[in-house]
Amino acid sequence: MPQVADVLVPPNAEGTRATVLRWCKAVGDFVAKDEALLELETDKVTVEIAAPDSGTLIEILKQVNAEVNPEEVVARLSLSRGFAAQAESAVAGAKSTGPAPTGVSAATAGTRDSQPTSPLSPAVRRLLQEHSIAAADIVGTGRDGRITAQDVTRRVSAAPAAAEARGAGDSVDAGDRRVPHTAVRRRVAEHMARSLTEAPHVTTLFEADLTRVLAHRSRHAADYEARGARLTLTAYFINACARALLVHREVNATFHPDALQLHDDVNIGVGTALGNKGLIVPVIHRAQDFNLFSLAQRLGRLVEAARAGKLTPEDVRGGTFTISNHGVGGSLLAAPIVINQPQVAILGVGKVERRVCVLEVDGVEAIGVRSMCYLTLTIDHRALDAFQANAFLSSVVDTLEQWPPDEA
Repeated sequence: MPQVADVLVPPNAEGTRATVLRWCKAVGDFVAKDEALLELETDKVTVEIAAPDSGTLIEILKQVNAEVNPEEVVARLSLSRGFAAQAESAVAGAKSTGPAPTGVSAATAGTRDSQPTSPLSPAVRRLLQEHSIAAADIVGTGRDGRITAQDVTRRVSAAPAAAEARGAGDSVDAGDRRVPHTAVRRRVAEHMARSLTEAPHVTTLFEADLTRVLAHRSRHAADYEARGARLTLTAYFINACARALLVHREVNATFHPDALQLHDDVNIGVGTALGNKGLIVPVIHRAQDFNLFSLAQRLGRLVEAARAGKLTPEDVRGGTFTISNHGVGGSLLAAPIVINQPQVAILGVGKVERRVCVLEVDGVEAIGVRSMCYLTLTIDHRALDAFQANAFLSSVVDTLEQWPPDEA
């Protein structure tokens, strides 16, 4: 009897659910140990799952878009050495014959009405039957032109969405279409709804004069760029928040029913938009240990990785406070900004704009034009009150308006 190995969803510290994004192999394919077998998408990152051993993929238990939980079995491998050797030999033989002609797969060779010559996996046959699609109508993208489950699901997604909606019993006007939620969007929706349901949100609003910050940025941006860091305003906000969180520790905390857990390390997450896919919050761990240059450098790397889908699980874990710089999209004010629980507060940063302000110059009032923006702090009112919120936000504003602070 050949030995069978289960392929498990890896455990994670947060117990986050995931969705099968794509299978890198089809049933019947040989896979080497540590070779990519499938990709999972969570609300935070895309995780590649490698084969636990060399063998042949004999069963796929979770199809594309199916939700999976940590340590759940998603596939099985046959570890029969003889079978594996045959598979390797077959793969080598297929490669030696050269690729199929461009634009023609093994599954579609011959006439449209003929049966595909490349074998179909049980999952593919089931999907074709469920959606009444002929195999000859699909160009396979798998090895040697084999039709994969992803090929079928892509074909289904490309079908007129209005017809699909009517089949589900919904009334949809002609020309309307339904766009399925991504795993990220579904998780964000669940997380936001749960946060608002559990925590009473209260927002306090301050105004910050960023004239000195912008002058500092103008003087140092080129130097930072030459040294490998793009100096954005968000780096200044992270620095100011890190300083304030060391003083107002109750804002750098986690709420528990019986206690407020105060954190020694300041781990600041930065909300990063992923276009229509949703948003993600990469975390700068121990932000209190970074100077402005190091913060700008680390922030740039995380944002780039987030938008390229290359964040690691460690990059998004352990946040104790979050910043949402919604002003980069032109927003002046957003309230309340939903708290990234189990944190107890989130800073909102509005668009910077030039405004006419009343100033005090040498003890005399004067009119001047300054670079101003609105800052909001939304708090979990179970953990914090207005006194702590206002004290924290005052510290942040003071740091920004008196820039540069020591060692900035």
